[in-house]
Amino acid sequence: MAALTALWQKYKSIIAYLFWGVVTTIVNLASYQWLSTGLHWHFEVATVIAWFLSVLVAYFTNKVWVFNSPYTTWRAFWVELVQFFFYRGLTLLLDMAIVFVGVSWLGFTSPLGQFIVKLVDNVLVVIANYVFSKWLIFKSNAKMMKK
Repeated sequence: MAALTALWQKYKSIIAYLFWGVVTTIVNLASYQWLSTGLHWHFEVATVIAWFLSVLVAYFTNKVWVFNSPYTTWRAFWVELVQFFFYRGLTLLLDMAIVFVGVSWLGFTSPLGQFIVKLVDNVLVVIANYVFSKWLIFKSNAKMMKK
């Protein structure tokens, strides 16, 4: 039991990030499928809306349960919020590119094909988002709180 506790203490932010990343991915995939397949919206519009909804979930879960990032100043709050959405915007571009290539160039146009493209896409986006969050966004806020 002590070994499990030690592992939890060592990797708890990664475990929490993966858990909330799964929740965020489910929000992204479910909203995309509903918009693109259920409502027959264009895949790019569905991707942007799915992204927006999943970023809202990601911001609050990352802030509260993954990186435990409190605010001590309004400046720290705005810097963190702007950075979070800026870097998520970069991964939105990655998201759009992967879906465009998968659907338009590689021909994954069926509902199952689009789902597979979005699944692969989300794995890559989650990895990029963790790197940005861990080493750029929430780390910067921690430094700013010390000032």
